[in-house]
Amino acid sequence: AFASLVFTVTDPNDLSVINEFRKGLENPEVLKWPENGGDPCGSPVWPHIVCSGSRIQQIQVMGLGLKGPLPQNLNKLSRLTHLGLQKNQFSGKLPSFSGLSELSFAYLDFNQFDTIPLDFFDGLVNLQVLALDENPLNATSGWSLPNGLQDSAQLINLTMINCNLAGPLPEFLGTMSSLEVLLLSTNRLSGPIPGTFKDAVLKMLWLNDQSGDGMSGSIDVVATMVSLTHLWLHGNQFSGKIPVEIGNLTNLKDLSVNTNNLVGLIPESLANMPLDNLDLNNNHFMGPVPKFKATNVSFMSNSFCQTKQGAVCAPEVMALLEFPDGVNYPSRLVESWSGNNPCDGRWWGISCDDNQKVSVINLPKSNLSGTLSPSIANLETVTRIYLESNNLSGFVPSSWTSLKSLSILDLSNNNISPPLPKFTTPLKLVLNGNPKLTSNPPGANPSPNNSTTPADSPTSSVPSSRPNSSSSVIFKPSEQSPEKKDSKSKIAIVVVPIAGFLLLVCLAIPLYIYVCKKSKDKHQAPTALVVHPRDPTDSDNVVKIAIANQTNGSLSTVNASGSASIHSGESHMIEAGNLLISVQVLRNVTKNFSPENELGRGGFGVVYKGELDDGTQIAVKRMEAGIV
Repeated sequence: AFASLVFTVTDPNDLSVINEFRKGLENPEVLKWPENGGDPCGSPVWPHIVCSGSRIQQIQVMGLGLKGPLPQNLNKLSRLTHLGLQKNQFSGKLPSFSGLSELSFAYLDFNQFDTIPLDFFDGLVNLQVLALDENPLNATSGWSLPNGLQDSAQLINLTMINCNLAGPLPEFLGTMSSLEVLLLSTNRLSGPIPGTFKDAVLKMLWLNDQSGDGMSGSIDVVATMVSLTHLWLHGNQFSGKIPVEIGNLTNLKDLSVNTNNLVGLIPESLANMPLDNLDLNNNHFMGPVPKFKATNVSFMSNSFCQTKQGAVCAPEVMALLEFPDGVNYPSRLVESWSGNNPCDGRWWGISCDDNQKVSVINLPKSNLSGTLSPSIANLETVTRIYLESNNLSGFVPSSWTSLKSLSILDLSNNNISPPLPKFTTPLKLVLNGNPKLTSNPPGANPSPNNSTTPADSPTSSVPSSRPNSSSSVIFKPSEQSPEKKDSKSKIAIVVVPIAGFLLLVCLAIPLYIYVCKKSKDKHQAPTALVVHPRDPTDSDNVVKIAIANQTNGSLSTVNASGSASIHSGESHMIEAGNLLISVQVLRNVTKNFSPENELGRGGFGVVYKGELDDGTQIAVKRMEAGIV
């Protein structure tokens, strides 16, 4: 043994690792290595071992059916460049590969390794190919690629299919300039494809069949990876449309996006791609099925209006299908707007008239977020559109003004922007709750009735919530040419100020006369008051009141019975007992102390009769000048 140790060619550390490797196996005889020791790098060289001088560079045991764990000091084979352990039954914990700076190719796939250490990838600066597929690594908690892997700048192939990778797809993978093959199918990845994958040089990208929530979000970024030949995204939760730029992937031969939540029309650019395989099954694609140039194509279980390639949709269907495109394809519309007949009762929010033509679009409070589609203008028979209480933004398409039958357009409680188009037919336009719009936009007149009548409510099985009241606008068609409007506007600019001035003069003159008269009457207010007690023997139960006039020094007497409320008259008021009588009223009821109302004359003056509005009889004594 001492002689064997002294005269072996193999590095002692490498020999120690190899001997431990053999001891851990349940079936080492499969290797056909010498049973009583020997020299792996000596003569003859052991099977499955490749040496460079005294150092072991390669271990290649693919598919031998070896069972057992790997030695945890495997990383002491510091000159190891190739490790081929794939398709065996190795098990237990993977040893750390930290420090294997010369390792370029590591195939560990299709084994039973159950644990991977955190520092496994540290220092693998020359790594070009790493395969960990089909290993139950960290099965309970899952695991994620550490940032240390990004130091493997020479990495070309990274395959980790079905090995319990979890969490988001690492962003640094999109920045690795040498990475051409990334196969991560059948793991637990979630979230979107990071934006760092834009313009990545990948040729093969497999992200299909992630368990749990799966990957999600848009697939727009893949249209920038012009080197792709194989793209598998099936079995996830990707959403949105297939980007039109997919046609830029001129090297693409195999595209699989089945079993996702992709929506919208199939872009013509995709239909024209000469693919070997195209799988579009089990999504929510709409509209017609185009004629594909792909050799093998499948498009079952979608929402196409037709089932045959090249068959066109009904015009009303095409007009409607562009609407959800502008509002980010809400799920309820995607799920119900299918087939080639929007009047079959399945299209949510759509009602039709007796002629089976679309008459009402009724989608209030439907979580619509986005802009209004000009294509609605192609629905010539639509009479009412209810889109209130959503999150719509942008402008009302000018093409909507061509809707001759449209009578109600409710856009309240959104975020519509001005300017509004000029409709050429009478239209009730409901706009309250749009912060960017004024309550009375130019070219519109306030509606005399802001409430929605029962006739406004759509029928059939569509949403029926309507606002009880609204700030509405009525657009009326113009009957004059722009030239006539401009001419009349100029005339109005000249005439209106002159007419206003004349009107002011006409109002000022009567007002001046009235004020002067009032001023005169005001100065005739009484300055003295004498109340005579009731005379019990008086059958008329008369109260005598004497008043003195400031202007002529005269004194008048008022006799009244009962109580009364006087509401007319504009002069000063005189209180007699429980009566409140104005001097002007005394003049009125005595016909300004007319001779025909005289009751008699005495030593102190003339007595006049009168009757108040409530029937109370009064007698007024107007005393001679100078008498107090």
